Amino acid sequence: MRNRPPRRPDAQAAQRPSGRTDAQAPSDTARPSRQRGGAAPRGTPPRGTYWLYGLHPALAALANPERRIRQILTTEEGEAALRQRLGAPLPMQPHRTDRSRLESLCGRDAVHQGIAILTDALPSLSVDDVVDRPGPVLLLDQVTDPRNVGAILRSAAAFRAAAVVVMERNAPDETGALAKAASGALEIVPLLRVVNLARTLDALKDRGFWVVGLDAGGGVLDGTTFGKRRVALVLGAEGDGLRRLTREHCDEISGLAMPGDMESLNVSNAAAVALYELARAGVA
Repeated sequence: MRNRPPRRPDAQAAQRPSGRTDAQAPSDTARPSRQRGGAAPRGTPPRGTYWLYGLHPALAALANPERRIRQILTTEEGEAALRQRLGAPLPMQPHRTDRSRLESLCGRDAVHQGIAILTDALPSLSVDDVVDRPGPVLLLDQVTDPRNVGAILRSAAAFRAAAVVVMERNAPDETGALAKAASGALEIVPLLRVVNLARTLDALKDRGFWVVGLDAGGGVLDGTTFGKRRVALVLGAEGDGLRRLTREHCDEISGLAMPGDMESLNVSNAAAVALYELARAGVA
């Protein structure tokens, strides 16, 4: 994404479950079950489920009461690591398997660490559900790489953001790759899905948020200028940046001060730098 503000000749550059706004809250029948076991896994996972893998994502998922765990699949070493680190009984007896079976379920390049958990996606939330949570809200304008979304969730958890919002289309589903990149943050920071990003920005404005688009063409992002205003930070797609309609629904456009020779940062890195700047200034 593009995030360097234009150079000025007269000064140097300074510088907590997934959801959707249009869905109703899940019914009691959709609440998590912590006691389900089931037969050993065969074939494609059921619709609405996926294999979450890796030690940190697994530990965070098992500690999250909102998670509906269907099966736990481990190697001998993976089960030992889970039991040692979890500090509580597992919700069900794991099925023992080998690394080749885990690779066939999670992907040959997946760093599964001998652990895979078949789980439902997290329950839905709405914008109203996260407005009461402290911290800035991040909105991603057609960011499609699950590793980038996962890394942004990880930064959002580190800097106590209220939520990360993605689009219903042109955004990755909740998957093992996304959860692995988030390293447990998917269980901490709500990931919301919305149909219309511009409408969501307007809804946040109505609730007192100041909407900042992170892109070239504006000034330098300076957290001290926001005072006590709540900030919604919008980041654009890899390569293309913010779409025109998204820019038009922002209160301001700001870039990152980068005195070096690079013109831009990866979107997940840009999110981390921007969140640090807001946290440094004490922006809620």
